[in-house]
Amino acid sequence: MSHRPDAPDSPATGTATGSAATAEEDPAAGAEPPHVRSLPRRLLSRPELGSLVGAVAVFVFFAVAADTFLKASSLSTVLYASSTIGIVAVAVALLMIGGEFDLSAGVLVTTSALVSSMFSYQMTANVWVGIGMSLLVTLAVGVFNGWMLTRTGLPSFIITLGTFLMLTGLNLGLTKLISGTVSTKSIGDMEGFPEAEKLFASSFQIGGFNLRVTVLWWLGLVAVATWVLLRTRAGNWIFAAGGNSEAARAVGVPVKATKIGLYAGVAFCAWVLGQHLLFSYDVVQSGEGVGNELIYIAAAVIGGCLLTGGYGSAAGAAIGALIFGIASKGIVYAQWDPDWFKFFLGAMLLLAALLNAWIRKRAEATR
Repeated sequence: MSHRPDAPDSPATGTATGSAATAEEDPAAGAEPPHVRSLPRRLLSRPELGSLVGAVAVFVFFAVAADTFLKASSLSTVLYASSTIGIVAVAVALLMIGGEFDLSAGVLVTTSALVSSMFSYQMTANVWVGIGMSLLVTLAVGVFNGWMLTRTGLPSFIITLGTFLMLTGLNLGLTKLISGTVSTKSIGDMEGFPEAEKLFASSFQIGGFNLRVTVLWWLGLVAVATWVLLRTRAGNWIFAAGGNSEAARAVGVPVKATKIGLYAGVAFCAWVLGQHLLFSYDVVQSGEGVGNELIYIAAAVIGGCLLTGGYGSAAGAAIGALIFGIASKGIVYAQWDPDWFKFFLGAMLLLAALLNAWIRKRAEATR
């Protein structure tokens, strides 16, 4: 059965979900209803608890190991690095809660940037036309993934692996065919570029702290995703589809539409990050993005999402992305060999998965 932590009354059924419903229906079971559960029990029920503990530990570690880590400029860089992972990781987390994967998310970011750049340049149009076309193309890829999944019944691993390979080839092949090189042409002097740059790639000075706009996009997407999961009928559908899709379908949950919508959500977030990359650097390398899909998935898993679906949170994925940002920049500030970065992240992934599993067992034992 899927687990929706601290869920309100279900909009789909009008009753409380999860263990709370069991406790209210069977007082003899000895479980406390949510409104009287102690604080430790409520904390143990949260999927992001393990990642929060890990984030604090990693932050303290690098604060001690690197003298410059706590400077405002360093923390700004950490937040920026975290946001470029977290923007897509939050949508990947919702998809995983819904019981599916997307291995094409990394290259889809590059695809969205390439479409914006090449369409604007080749058509000599306002960059906003390219941005709009990019959004349509990117959403189409997401809907295609979801439609193929629900239409064929094939595992999402196979479908999105196929999309990953196709997009990788298209990104490189079409860029060479149209531009003659592996990168796009500069669009920095085109109409609409300064306004688009402000929306997707600007920064703000707050004292000595340089806040990138991607951090605002990231926090906004986490807030929206959390609201959807915990306060809407669609959130119930996501947990139900990931916990047991057949049972969910039997009680009227639109499983197919839910999963197509989740893939479209991943595509939208990939589009946001792709526009940021384009308007930050003006040109795009067609081979970028390969391997980033695993980082998004790892951030979601570190944040408490289960590979089997039906459990997790958007906030947990955000904390998982923050751990990646802290580790990637902390190693630089500590002046360590960056070759150890992937080893460190792999160890963090395993430790977080073990800690999350232990916390979940403790939470289930205290109900």
